[in-house]
Amino acid sequence: MKKWSSAWAGLALSYGSIVIVIVLLICSFFYIYFSRSYNEELRNKNQLILENTARTIERTVLKRVQQMYVDLSLNKSANIRLFADQEDRNELNQVVDLQELLKAKVAANTDIVQGIHLYYPARNIMLSSLYGLRYKADQSEGSVYYADWLQEMRTSKHNSLWTPVRHIPKDIFSSQTSENTNGLFTYAHSYPFRSTGETSDVIIAIDVKEEAVNTIIENMMPSQYQHTVIVNAAGNAVSRLQEQSSGQSDMYAASLKKALKLGHAKGSFDEKIGDSPYVVSYQTLPSTQWMIYSATPSSYYYEQSIMIQKLILGICLIALLIGLILSAVLVRANYSPIKRLVGRIKDLSGTTSHQVTNEFRLIDNAFLHLKEQVNHLEETVHANSAAVRHKAVLNLLQGNPEHRPWKEERAALGIARQYKEYCCMLMNTGAAIAESGSSKQPETIAKLMHGLECLSLQDSRLIAEELPDKRFAIILCTDVASEALLDKFAELLLAETRQQLQPDIQLSTGCWVKDLRDIHQSFNEAQALMKYAYLLPELHILKDHSLLQREHSLDEIPQTLLAKFRDKLQSRQLDEAVGTIEQVVEQMREGQFPADYCHFILSNMVFIYSDVAKNVRYKHPLQFGHPDLYHEYTNLHDILAYRNWLTASITTFIEETENRNSDRAVSTIELAKQYIEANLSDDLSLEAVGSKVFLSPKYLSKLFKEEMGVTYTDYVTSRRMEQAKLLIENNNMTIDRVASSVGYGTTAYFIKRFKEMYGCTPGNYVRNLSSAAISEAGS
Repeated sequence: MKKWSSAWAGLALSYGSIVIVIVLLICSFFYIYFSRSYNEELRNKNQLILENTARTIERTVLKRVQQMYVDLSLNKSANIRLFADQEDRNELNQVVDLQELLKAKVAANTDIVQGIHLYYPARNIMLSSLYGLRYKADQSEGSVYYADWLQEMRTSKHNSLWTPVRHIPKDIFSSQTSENTNGLFTYAHSYPFRSTGETSDVIIAIDVKEEAVNTIIENMMPSQYQHTVIVNAAGNAVSRLQEQSSGQSDMYAASLKKALKLGHAKGSFDEKIGDSPYVVSYQTLPSTQWMIYSATPSSYYYEQSIMIQKLILGICLIALLIGLILSAVLVRANYSPIKRLVGRIKDLSGTTSHQVTNEFRLIDNAFLHLKEQVNHLEETVHANSAAVRHKAVLNLLQGNPEHRPWKEERAALGIARQYKEYCCMLMNTGAAIAESGSSKQPETIAKLMHGLECLSLQDSRLIAEELPDKRFAIILCTDVASEALLDKFAELLLAETRQQLQPDIQLSTGCWVKDLRDIHQSFNEAQALMKYAYLLPELHILKDHSLLQREHSLDEIPQTLLAKFRDKLQSRQLDEAVGTIEQVVEQMREGQFPADYCHFILSNMVFIYSDVAKNVRYKHPLQFGHPDLYHEYTNLHDILAYRNWLTASITTFIEETENRNSDRAVSTIELAKQYIEANLSDDLSLEAVGSKVFLSPKYLSKLFKEEMGVTYTDYVTSRRMEQAKLLIENNNMTIDRVASSVGYGTTAYFIKRFKEMYGCTPGNYVRNLSSAAISEAGS
């Protein structure tokens, strides 16, 4: 019999305990979760039915009624404002046409609408599709049946309302009481649309049949129909789907109050109503802000899940039995290799059988000893090889290989033999590694370097090493130099790197060299080509060595473009400023400018933008204080990202500045008026005056229209004409001098504008003044 401390006993107890615990947990979980999940599914289905019902009522009744109001408001075939004016009207034909329009609209929507009424508050007249034309509408016979919406709308500060359901006899003029009544609720809306009830010219009221809503709910919620009610925001019943006694109404009062207090548009909760548990669901109708309230007994859900619970219990019992059988089989199967391993360890260590009390402890001690030996060996190897290799590659790329036998140098790089051709490729991955997160960088870099070197073919060898600036240098060693081979390796390198980092990696290739110790020449060319990756981000492989001719180019971007960029920013001309950015970027990408010079120009544009923003004390809406534009610029990966960033930033800057300037609109207009008054003879175009008050021409024109009530051009013309009139009256000046004194370059145009303003030419005006003076002297 085996000891309880042996591995066999431990495995048996472990497997058996795990199986029992897991099965019991699964049994409990499934019993609780699936039962509740099934109940929850039923409740969600019930809630979904309620939502669909509310959506159907909203679409087929409420929205149609609101659309009828819009159709009547926009209808041109009849005059809705017929009685809106105070004077009497005897246009009987118009009254008939208007009533026929209302009747036609009711006939087209008879499934939901009972009648349509037009009420004119100023004259207390109502024209109805049902009741005809009624003077003194609020005092006439039967007015009690529509007094609720009529009185409330006449004093309402809002433009519309929905009334609760009221029961109206089919014949409101009959003196006979009748049980044959219609349940109606009314939608009333002011006309014109933006007027309130007390300021409206006409009130359009549409009587909606309660039956239309009840039918939808009864068809879509047959099981909940008896326990459903529609209430307004105050909790008062708007429409009861079934007539209920006062005791039944009070029974739902507490849960109804709770649903309203939650303040949600929809929801569901458990509530005890009377002595029975219920599931209360509610859904808000957006058009009216009424709430459909429905209470369903909880037993409705639980009774349907009993079979599920029994099935789960049966499955768990079967799983427990099968698990115990499999545990016994696994114990026997797993103990056999342990027994053989323990025997091998005893033979190697010389341990006798009576010294072993637990097989696992013996195996653990043996592996700990082995692990210590392996770790010590690995630390020694890795501590030296990685550093030697990294230093050797850097020395080669810098052109100063160490003074030691070249055979040892190749061994440190992992090169088994001498190759005939060498080429250096440079891969820019700094931004991609930075985005991957600092905690994962060592793992990502090691995995990437391993993947790159695994791309070596039988007759070629790749050496990959990370540089201090987060770029990768890849040295290709081969016996036959060809552009096809270089292109093939470049594509493989890009594909491997994109899997590990990101898809927009770029790679540049240097020239071929015969000796590995001259690889720094190829590396220098690859570095020079990589400069143009910023300007040409669409090129994944930069191998066109004609780009190096740009390094010696003396071409320059016209300084007028930078000056234009500054001017357009200062005058808030967004389209022109963006156009300048596009022009500069296009010239850099298509021209022959050196890469460093392009970066100088781009940074200058950022500094210009920064200076303009500082001059107006601009603060970015999502940042505290002045934005660090240069820092944002240095984080951009290519010139297209620079263009998009600068365009978006300038757009935000101009929009925010324009919004901020709106708070100073009045003072700015005063400054503009003062400038206009003092410079009537000068250029007073929108561009000229806008630059003086630091506003864009478009915004200055908008301010004049909003604040002064006249256009900018009309205001300037009126001021010039008034000044011209004063000069004509008080000075002995010719018409030509007067025209130039008030800013008109041509006398003919001045005479034309003067005549438009005062009804006569300047010459006639002078003669009229002289005639008046002579008349006064003669008298």
